[in-house]
Amino acid sequence: MKVLRYLLTIPLVGFVFGCGEGLNHSSWNNPVWNNPYPDQDKGQNILYSAFTERPKHLDPVQSYSEDEATFTNQIYEPPLQYHYLKRPYTLVPQTATDVPKPSYYSADGKRLPSDAEEKSIATSVYEIQIKPGIQYQPHPALARNAQGELVYHQLTPTDLKPIRELRDFRETGTRELIAEDYVYEIKRLAHPRLHSPIFALMSDYIVGLKELGEKLKQHNQALPTGHKEAWIDLRQFSFAGAEVVDRYTYRINIRGKYPQFPYWLAMAFFAPIPWEADRFHAQAGMAERNLTLDWYPIGTGPYMLVENNPNSRMVLARNPNYRGEIYPDEGEAGDREAGLLADAGKTMPFIDRIVFVREKESIPYWNKFLQGYYDAAGISSDNFDQAVQMSSQGDVAISEAMREQGIHLSASVDTSVSYLGFNMLDPLVGGNVGGNVGAGAGSNPKNVERARKLRQAISIAIDQEEFISVFLNGRGIPAMSPISPGIFGYDAGQAGIDPVQYDWVNGSPKRKSVEVARKLLIEAGYPNGRDAKTGEALVINLDTTAAGLGDKARIDWMTKQLAKIDVQLNVRSTDYNRFQEKMRKGTAQLFRWGWNADYPDPENMLFLLYGPQGKVASAGENAANYANPEYDALFEQMKNKENGPERLAIITRMLAVLHNDAPWIWGFYPKTYALSHEWLYNRKPNKVAHNTLKYQRLDPALREKRRNEWNGIVIWPMLLVVMLLVIGFLPAFLGYRKHEQARART
Repeated sequence: MKVLRYLLTIPLVGFVFGCGEGLNHSSWNNPVWNNPYPDQDKGQNILYSAFTERPKHLDPVQSYSEDEATFTNQIYEPPLQYHYLKRPYTLVPQTATDVPKPSYYSADGKRLPSDAEEKSIATSVYEIQIKPGIQYQPHPALARNAQGELVYHQLTPTDLKPIRELRDFRETGTRELIAEDYVYEIKRLAHPRLHSPIFALMSDYIVGLKELGEKLKQHNQALPTGHKEAWIDLRQFSFAGAEVVDRYTYRINIRGKYPQFPYWLAMAFFAPIPWEADRFHAQAGMAERNLTLDWYPIGTGPYMLVENNPNSRMVLARNPNYRGEIYPDEGEAGDREAGLLADAGKTMPFIDRIVFVREKESIPYWNKFLQGYYDAAGISSDNFDQAVQMSSQGDVAISEAMREQGIHLSASVDTSVSYLGFNMLDPLVGGNVGGNVGAGAGSNPKNVERARKLRQAISIAIDQEEFISVFLNGRGIPAMSPISPGIFGYDAGQAGIDPVQYDWVNGSPKRKSVEVARKLLIEAGYPNGRDAKTGEALVINLDTTAAGLGDKARIDWMTKQLAKIDVQLNVRSTDYNRFQEKMRKGTAQLFRWGWNADYPDPENMLFLLYGPQGKVASAGENAANYANPEYDALFEQMKNKENGPERLAIITRMLAVLHNDAPWIWGFYPKTYALSHEWLYNRKPNKVAHNTLKYQRLDPALREKRRNEWNGIVIWPMLLVVMLLVIGFLPAFLGYRKHEQARART
């Protein structure tokens, strides 16, 4: 028996120490051995999330991507924000006391009434008052000594020698947010070394911004050799576009009338930057250590960045100086039933810390979510069938397996549109009203009408509902116009359908039959897909950059769609640069395109078909080169009106013009599905606002309980295997011992 005990002990000891090695200090007392987080984080109020693309810019003057906004919008606070729950998206104050209303002035400086004609308005003035008492996060740039002097603004190479990260500075400080900080950031839009992506656009609106850019450029060029990177104190450069009125009030002057400007005031471009931070990070030796505003944000928001390793991990922690904000007490229909108003009136934020881990592959991301190590996750094509089930009517619901695990499904429609565009300069499918057409198309009204009916027929034949089901797993809504859900002017009812492509049947839109498309094709002069005069087959050219296996499936599908009306599809695939050149020169015929709204206003969607925005004529965003005098005139009337019945009536007429002309095959509005565990509350998808983490709440105890249930190690099967191995090995061992003893006696 001594031998047997010896044999059992060795494998078991090896098994215990082998399994425990490198597993977060796990032991027999901890049933969870696969936890990727430190033991001290157990039960803590920490949200765990993932990111796939590393953020390139965290400086608000340069940051413009959604990946970056995930971080920046929790830290920086522009004066306005979007209501978390209301739809359509609604602007509300953030640091401002209210949403500013413009005051209008004529060219001679005379105050005009609020209903003044647009042509009489020379300047719109937005006066913004911010709330007093708002404090910045602790930051070494704001640290002062007992004499009130800034501690770290005269750093020498010796001072910087031990510094590698921002937290290496011992002292931190704070101060109150003031109006000058907002004006300072607006000036940074024109900074010659920063290259803000909205500088050119804002120069058309903010009075004097372009001139400020020229002045700063000249100043920068005039700096002596060896001082080309010296700090430019923007406080010394005043300009008429942004002025400080008093400590808590500033004024922005806009050329003409631009009612969409308040939407920009909800973007990080217009968040405050204290001059002290700009000066601090501009010191020699800081950039070499990544000690820049592009790496370390400074803000007044609910969170601050405490760990920045964009290749691996990013961590936000609660800003101890944050003033607190009240969770909203109203939303849209269904929010109360969904539990989204349970925390109404409570002070935010609810979560202490957010840990973002970079996941380059979707499978590890998905598995960690199922194990409870990520609190929420998106749904990729790889795991769609596991997460979601679709009814025969196309309704989407969470799968039974996910429901049993307490996982919730939420869906939101993006404020974007994906479409197939006809090049209206093309002699076959194009032909703009009024003769604004390309070479070879002519201005004959009969040709224009012929091309219109051809576009309508093709639009009906391409079944967007089938495309969404086959290629998007149902993650989309068939589009009826450029205006997506959540934006003023969108109508999901009968009044909002495209009557050229759809009928309203039993309370929902139904695509017109292929027979209707064939009839339109005959009226266009192409019976059975052939030119009635020449007998030649009708061929439509699809210009694309598609080259992969998935792209081939989509192209085959497109070919079959056109074949339903006897039209042939010719795919002209090319590289991206060549495709862009075709678009710039207007030599494409049919192409796939898309647009994400910069802000939730119909002007930002309808301008995509505004004649003066033509890509060929003016390098604008009208990729179809569509031009219709009636539509353009209506756009001019609509773009600067406030939302209301009058604006809606104009939009309705604009959409009717588009439905008739069919410059786009409307495509679809993408839909985003997201999953969250039962312990995560107040999670409502919002594709416009990104400062949403402050609204979410956790139940860490429930999370810990579920993790233990889902990841606990069942030890007895492994022990049984070890025992069987030992028992199987025992006869051989005993035989060997007996043989050795016999040899010894001999």
